[in-house]
Amino acid sequence: MSKVRVAGFSVSLDGFGAGIEQSLDNPLGKRGPELFQWFFPTKTFRAMRGQEGGSTGVDDEFGRRAMENFGAFILGRNMFGPVRGPWLDDSWRGWWGPNPPYHAPTFVLTHFDREPLVMEGGTTFYFISGGIEEALKLAKQAAGDKDVKIGGGVSTVRQYLEAGLIDSLHLAVAPVVLGQGEPLFTGIDLPALGLTVSEHQATERATHVVLTRN
Repeated sequence: MSKVRVAGFSVSLDGFGAGIEQSLDNPLGKRGPELFQWFFPTKTFRAMRGQEGGSTGVDDEFGRRAMENFGAFILGRNMFGPVRGPWLDDSWRGWWGPNPPYHAPTFVLTHFDREPLVMEGGTTFYFISGGIEEALKLAKQAAGDKDVKIGGGVSTVRQYLEAGLIDSLHLAVAPVVLGQGEPLFTGIDLPALGLTVSEHQATERATHVVLTRN
């Protein structure tokens, strides 16, 4: 049965899922890359970038799982890029170059309509202005029997959590304190949403925690 999952989502020890001041030069916000030091050296990440080698083991296993069995993705507007407000043109095509890592229909939440954007490798970006439930309905239709991944950023994950629409949540808790940034869980009662810890495993670079809905 198709599920709605968050996977490979990095968070700091003090609960921030992104740094402050996202920009073209800092797509993850200032100090945001520190949250992903568990992922960058892995074989899975290097393969996504067309590179050979990389580490194997627990971090790589969770990284691989974080990209497996997804038939559609949902991203927030900020996850797609730094452009704010109405789309003045179609020049911004994402952070990832001509061949994004999704290879499936990818639905971008926005308040401003834009024509679909067809990329290499099977990724098409659809810009959805009707809210999170419309995006999820379309993503489920596109995914078929596969899962839908809520790919971020923090605000998007929070919206789907608060609506009770997430079945599984894999967090990679990095041994980093940011002090400021975008808080993931402030004001959210995970047990009340039926989410409990079903798996956890620690490495030198992260503690991987999976929460699933009862």
